[in-house]
Amino acid sequence: MKILKNRLKGELNLRTEHDFPKPGIEFIDINPLMIQQDLLQEITKLFAKEIKPLNIDYILAPEARGFLFGAAVANKLKLGIIPVRKKGKLPPSTVEISFDYEKEYGKDTLELPKLVNDTYKGKSFYIIDDIYATGNTLKSIKKAIEELGGVVKGEGVVLNIVELNDNKELFSIIDVNES
Repeated sequence: MKILKNRLKGELNLRTEHDFPKPGIEFIDINPLMIQQDLLQEITKLFAKEIKPLNIDYILAPEARGFLFGAAVANKLKLGIIPVRKKGKLPPSTVEISFDYEKEYGKDTLELPKLVNDTYKGKSFYIIDDIYATGNTLKSIKKAIEELGGVVKGEGVVLNIVELNDNKELFSIIDVNES
């Protein structure tokens, strides 16, 4: 793994695991970035600085690690966070929309919860996730938000694997090449 860009001042302690969760996949473990309090604070501040001028209504974050970064940023910006869950994790009566997407190693279904005393129509959102590879997770979330009448004003990730995508508008804290 080659680091192409790193906005963090603290020491990177990324770990990789070959053939996880399936043979042929190189898993990049960014848990050390959450475990180290100074790095988590730095990541939160960088996201907040990027997002604040956009005047958004909600942070969207897919499970599982997107929840952690998204919640920290939403708290700093005094915004609500919408957890994007895998199918079956939300009670059926609370699901606003379900949608399929393809990830690097299989297909899955995500669900957006209904908002409380509000609708997605006319609202603005920012999507935060941990790692961006092919981008299918964020693309599918953005499409679902647009179908509901909302606007995604930006997308950001902690780590972008640049050789697997061509998203030039994505905010990322760390850019890597796997090779």
